[in-house]
Amino acid sequence: MRKQLSRKMMPLMLSLAMLLVAGCGSATTSSGNDVGNGEGSGGAVKVKVFKSHMGVGSLPTADNPHVKYIAEQTGVQYELITTPPGSEPSEYLNLMIASDELPDILRPIGGIEQTLIQQGGALPLDELLPEYAPHVWESIPQEAWDIVRSASPDGKIYYVPKVFLVPERAPLIRQDWVDKVGMEMPKTTDDYVELLTAFRDKDPNGNGKPDELPTSGREFGRWMDHLFAMYGVAMWEGYPEWDEYDGKIQYAGTTDNMREAIKFIRMLYVEKLLDNETFLNKGEVWQAKINNNLVGSWYHLPANVRDRYNAMLTQAPDAYIAAMPLPKAAGFEAFVTQKSMGEPEWMIPATKQDNAPNALKLLDFFYNPENDEFGRFGLEGEQHEVKDGRKVILPPADNKPLALGMKNLTTAEDMNKRIEETYPEDQQQMVKDMFEVSTADARQIAGDGLPASVYEGFPDIQSHKLFQEVLTKIVIGELPIEAYDEYVKKWNASGGEVVTQRVQEWYEKVRK
Repeated sequence: MRKQLSRKMMPLMLSLAMLLVAGCGSATTSSGNDVGNGEGSGGAVKVKVFKSHMGVGSLPTADNPHVKYIAEQTGVQYELITTPPGSEPSEYLNLMIASDELPDILRPIGGIEQTLIQQGGALPLDELLPEYAPHVWESIPQEAWDIVRSASPDGKIYYVPKVFLVPERAPLIRQDWVDKVGMEMPKTTDDYVELLTAFRDKDPNGNGKPDELPTSGREFGRWMDHLFAMYGVAMWEGYPEWDEYDGKIQYAGTTDNMREAIKFIRMLYVEKLLDNETFLNKGEVWQAKINNNLVGSWYHLPANVRDRYNAMLTQAPDAYIAAMPLPKAAGFEAFVTQKSMGEPEWMIPATKQDNAPNALKLLDFFYNPENDEFGRFGLEGEQHEVKDGRKVILPPADNKPLALGMKNLTTAEDMNKRIEETYPEDQQQMVKDMFEVSTADARQIAGDGLPASVYEGFPDIQSHKLFQEVLTKIVIGELPIEAYDEYVKKWNASGGEVVTQRVQEWYEKVRK
């Protein structure tokens, strides 16, 4: 996907230049009218909000009760726009920019925020945030704002960062399978291999078929970070990250740690302890295998386990998911990668500056603690129902409007409250235990908040293309492990050395 984005980079820069020539004076809606004329229903000012990767559900219209409630509270009509089914989000966003169909506020994708910043297409928010979004300004830690400033050449704030102060991702395991094969949580990689072998051979799902997948991942080697984490490799959803190795910040995808992790994963593949369809699995296929009681160990988001767990229970009434403490590989320091702050979450195009106060006012509504409960539950009958005096979130459906939200700031206290308010009582402790285990193993990496600008001119380095190719071919047996050493040389010669120098300069700046 990011390869496609890089091929579009030059047209994107040209389109941004065209926008800048047109000037930043009067912001326009997609119909070409002045924002001042863009009133929504009931006299509310319309703000177009772009998100990608939406869940199940339809886009809410102006007469949706959820939309109307927000408009009553803020004077702003929230108009959600997203990518059409089957389209690639970064390409779609590029087309929006090229055609001057920009939203009023957007979630950037694939490093597009740096392109907007460098081409003058992003609106600086330093003065606007305290005035129009005080809850956003005050709730985000100063450290996060400092990281955001480090990502721009002029030291200004061009986006609101995501802040997630608890580990988002964790190694998950079927505790009921562990119990059924008569074993305990593994402490070492050897223990883990022994446990996966029992998953493969002892029919823990109880259907009499040898269909268990001891562990699994997705195409390009994504979402199996637990297998890398045992070897101290900083990974984020299958992408190598930047962390300190040998006393300096380096790309985890070229380290000795990574080499050993790939050897280990290759062995799991040969022994059929790793799903041999891993490098073919699309996201929905991978998730279906987990939901359908076929996978014993995987890597995902504890906070989002509810619907997956409920699907699992339909086939395995005794199913129980636990977070697995990371097994230790000899000579390596295992850890779960944590990225807590600095990732771009919201930005406003410079051409939409006239409507920026309204966009920030809408954003601030969701960051106001008084609206936290609304953000979690929405409206009764729309997003939740009340059972025995307790709010219960309604399951998503294609014919039901998506809930509207914008806040992406989570503390440990927030997460506990979210679990207690949105999970059935008999599942709450299970999820809390997951966070306790993953928190013990988690570590914030040195490259947290690294700006995409360090990759300028080197799209294959940014897309992790070289890494994904060598990982896939070594694991499935098309190349020997020695090919990793040649890949490291190629990576450095293809721009890796230049990018590494940029990253190290950035790191020195943020550490001051």
